[in-house]
Amino acid sequence: MRYEEFTIEGRNAVIEAYRAGRPIDKLFILDGCQDGPILTIKREAKAKQTPVKFVTKERLDQLSETGKHQGVIANAAAYEYATVEEILDNARQKGEAPFLFLLDNIEDPHNLGAIIRTANLAGAHGVIVPKNRAAGLTAVVAKTSAGALNFTPVARVTNLAKTIEELKKEGIWFVCADMGGTTMYDLNLKGPIGLVIGNEGEGVGRLVKEKCDMIASIPMKGDIDSLNASVAAGVLAYEIVRQRLG
Repeated sequence: MRYEEFTIEGRNAVIEAYRAGRPIDKLFILDGCQDGPILTIKREAKAKQTPVKFVTKERLDQLSETGKHQGVIANAAAYEYATVEEILDNARQKGEAPFLFLLDNIEDPHNLGAIIRTANLAGAHGVIVPKNRAAGLTAVVAKTSAGALNFTPVARVTNLAKTIEELKKEGIWFVCADMGGTTMYDLNLKGPIGLVIGNEGEGVGRLVKEKCDMIASIPMKGDIDSLNASVAAGVLAYEIVRQRLG
């Protein structure tokens, strides 16, 4: 398995990538550029809801590996994204109650890779991430996941709060990590469950937190006030595993 990050440069190459259905994580376009091919790329980006950054020529030159970017560079996913339905099918095929990880504002690719690794080892059926303000499936994520990306599907959704609402109709309960919550040992985390993790700075966003059925805190005895996001995900995931085995 190769882990290079896919950078697509040049107008025709980017247009072809979109038309081939290639998942694009982010698009960098020369600010002020309005010619035909660029307008075509902007239309494709809007249709696929790709985050677009308008940047200077100097910034594009820095990002470019070929020196032939023609005013546009795309970051493509190193791995294909799954759908939420495929993740639920994964649980059905195994005859298990769904166990999902949902990640809000996890922008560090090392954290994302480590969480995907934990999700795999804890027996989760998949990971769901939002399209914006989130790391994509880059080479760094693939390497940090230590191969877990080959086995644990990752779905990318436009709206995490709406996805939680839809998954509740499937009978899934949602627990989010927050220091102000109930101690995780006092919660019933059995059955179909979605574990929602935010970044260590801001935590889980308000709109997403409001959709959760339970808020879990991890007992902490030390002098600092938060765990790294991937460590928090691991601690909570294994409390879920313990209860599922019980």
